[in-house]
Amino acid sequence: MIERVCDAIHNYFTRRNNRIYDRWSGTFTIADGVLELDLQPGNYFLIRGSDFNDGVHIYPADDLTDETFTGTIYKMVPPKAFLTLVDEISAWETKYAATVNSPYQSESFAGYSYTKKSGSNADGTDSTASWQSTFAGSLSQWRKLYEHL
Repeated sequence: MIERVCDAIHNYFTRRNNRIYDRWSGTFTIADGVLELDLQPGNYFLIRGSDFNDGVHIYPADDLTDETFTGTIYKMVPPKAFLTLVDEISAWETKYAATVNSPYQSESFAGYSYTKKSGSNADGTDSTASWQSTFAGSLSQWRKLYEHL
């Protein structure tokens, strides 16, 4: 979920206050699911340039596929408040997944009814409740126009 949220706000927390965190470019080998990096356990990192492992991981990662690739790895330093918000978004998405993914805008039966939040976006297209719209205000403080990776 953290990768989806970072992508939506164009911020992978690879820099703060003009300080660029560690990054490594070159050829990397992942063998037996292990990628050796100069990170502490629990640090987040972003892989770019891999065929199989692009994305956000937590060090030491246990979800890597063996490969050799040429790319860049960025240390990420997301604030605790952001990570807490990502957990809230994940819980919200789990709770409302069936409703958000439903093809129906409203439904009622046996005294029960619901109607999805709807309206129109600035461009006139229909909008429905999503984690992006529900948490837009909370995420705005970390939103960037684009990420300098």
